[in-house]
Amino acid sequence: MAPLLTARIQLLLLQAMGFLIGLVGQAARAFGGPKFDSKTTGPVAEPLLLLSGVQLAKLIRQRKVKCTDVIQAYINRIMDVNPLINGIVKYRFEEAKKEAHAIDVKLAEKQEDDSTLEKKWPFLGVPLTVKEAFQLQGMPNSSGLVNRRNTISQTDATVVALLKEAGAIPLGITNCSELCMWYESSNKIYGRSNNPYDLQHIVGGSSGGEGCTLAAACSVIGVGSDIGGSIRMPAFFNGIFGHKPSPGVVPNKGQFPTARGAQELFQCTGPMCRYAEDLTAMLRVMAGPGIQKLKLDEKVYLKDLKFYWMEHDGGSILMSRVDPDLIVAQKKVVAHLETMLGASVQHVKLKQMKYSFQIWVTMMSAKGHDGKEPMKFVDLLSDHGKPINPLWELIKWCLGRSVHTIPAIGLALLEEKLKYNSEKYKKFKAVEESLHKELVEMLGDDGIFLYPSHPTVAPQHHVPLTRPFNFAYTGIFNALGLPVTQCPLGLNAKGLPLGIQVVAGPFNDHLTLAVAQYLEKSFGGWVCPGKF
Repeated sequence: MAPLLTARIQLLLLQAMGFLIGLVGQAARAFGGPKFDSKTTGPVAEPLLLLSGVQLAKLIRQRKVKCTDVIQAYINRIMDVNPLINGIVKYRFEEAKKEAHAIDVKLAEKQEDDSTLEKKWPFLGVPLTVKEAFQLQGMPNSSGLVNRRNTISQTDATVVALLKEAGAIPLGITNCSELCMWYESSNKIYGRSNNPYDLQHIVGGSSGGEGCTLAAACSVIGVGSDIGGSIRMPAFFNGIFGHKPSPGVVPNKGQFPTARGAQELFQCTGPMCRYAEDLTAMLRVMAGPGIQKLKLDEKVYLKDLKFYWMEHDGGSILMSRVDPDLIVAQKKVVAHLETMLGASVQHVKLKQMKYSFQIWVTMMSAKGHDGKEPMKFVDLLSDHGKPINPLWELIKWCLGRSVHTIPAIGLALLEEKLKYNSEKYKKFKAVEESLHKELVEMLGDDGIFLYPSHPTVAPQHHVPLTRPFNFAYTGIFNALGLPVTQCPLGLNAKGLPLGIQVVAGPFNDHLTLAVAQYLEKSFGGWVCPGKF
């Protein structure tokens, strides 16, 4: 059979699988979920909730605000809003109050100046939330897997420990998708999280609980992880900032599941927040010694950067068309950069971007430098070593008896079928290498690539099952190993967040972070839910 015909048949099979999964999604939508009297969460009335982490820390260090007042303000907001969004799945309020009181006592006893305190504790007294997949001492660490529901962290993940050492106070842990491998945050332990801009819409995944918690002003800084867009999709759907760092900069130790094989290179831990200035400050802390790989102290002259943009992936039949609202928002950014900043902006057509899904699958199935194969998803689902039968789990799910979600069962059923043989692996590995070379040469050390964060704004619950491959708009940059910042760009006519991905060459994170701050000033950044 001719190679071209074979490739088309395989694409049709992928479409057919997506259609079948979509039927399940439509059925799930028909049976629905919880209904709410209100469409959105309420607006913020407490001024302390409208300050960045950097600003809060400064006020606390200068003794202008008591840490206990800040923590209590956030607790009050959580108690009001979290029952609607189900973002935080386990509180640690009593511990947080004690830690806040200790900070106030420490500041009252010692008269160190602001500069000295900032060097020691850049996030002194700042409220923090953490994705449940990360270890936070004394908190559950199940990643939404029922057979891990009694797993309690005995220590902190590396990034959590670093943020706590910098003075941050964790308020609790946030929801994720089952085993962090789907872009709607729902599981059989904690249930489903809801978008604060419209409770009938998704929060994204897998760091979706973190995304909606931050967007609803229930926290100000948060920890997420990203292997296919798990920071950037929730950040986009919830109208906040999220940064996927260059690979190997921020330590991944202390989260479940643990990446293995080539996946270790593509999994990135990173910051999520409402205010762009917190991204750089968080990255400095979270990276630890890895910060030396970046150039965060280098001054960025935005008008001297070369900007490139692309409004869609070039027409992959596996992905949805990009919403007109998102294209309009992107073009507004382009026009602003040209007219207000006077920067060089060029429209490009990278033909190989339409193979984003195939490239991501290829790289995710690759062996690591040590020769280790990636962990099979079906093995991660196993019950304490006892293997599961995905087909039997599907039957049980139809009868309402499975402890797994339908996306997890679907992935377990399809993962071997999605895995490429050696010939197809070589083909798409060559495509990845070619695209990587093209992008890296285009961007250099002074280039920025603007690309949609997702083809659509936040869809309604269960709709992702009808569009299972759309995550490739973010996943492609994991496969290519490039730093990316998702930036909010206001709301559409229905009150749902718009946004854009800002991409740079390897280890040029400082460029995307500088552009994020500029776009925040130019387009308003995070918009409080309930004000629309």
